[in-house]
Amino acid sequence: MDGGSGLNILYAETLDAMGIDRSRLRPSKAPFHGVVPGKQAMPLGQIYLPVTFGTPSNYRKEVLTFEVVGFRGTYHAILGRPCYAKFMAIPNYTYLKLKLPRPNGVITVGTSFQKVYECDVECCEYAAAIIFTGDLVVQLAEGAEDQPDSKQLTTSFEATEGVKEVLLDPSSSDGKTVRIGATLSPK
Repeated sequence: MDGGSGLNILYAETLDAMGIDRSRLRPSKAPFHGVVPGKQAMPLGQIYLPVTFGTPSNYRKEVLTFEVVGFRGTYHAILGRPCYAKFMAIPNYTYLKLKLPRPNGVITVGTSFQKVYECDVECCEYAAAIIFTGDLVVQLAEGAEDQPDSKQLTTSFEATEGVKEVLLDPSSSDGKTVRIGATLSPK
């Protein structure tokens, strides 16, 4: 689940693994940004799918709209804010839990820290592989040529009054100092 995503995303690979024919896709309205670094993504289409959380004795089922994308991802799907709203779900990222209200009691969905770690490692490896594709390498190389030499950079901020110079480590002989405002209140 991704509380920062404004879409529910399903990867075409997942759709195929579920045995759902792509002819069920409806045309999608517009491209979106933020999933593929530096590029817009055009979905293959939209699909409405039922999603169920809980157990047979206490469950919640809703139909969600997914944008189906044709590129590879590290997850099967991304459930975003539309899912949170529809299920009235409350995430707790610290404990890796998602809670949904039901008349028979709260439904709690969770995972292990080990699984999250494995997913993060896979995601980082995949992101690194994307960065080193041909067109991004060219863009990075062009950007590096335009960057000024960091040794030549100087700051233009200079305080005009009320500055006090203080040794960072009075017991050290390196003489490194920091400049602070002398007119600051004790608070």
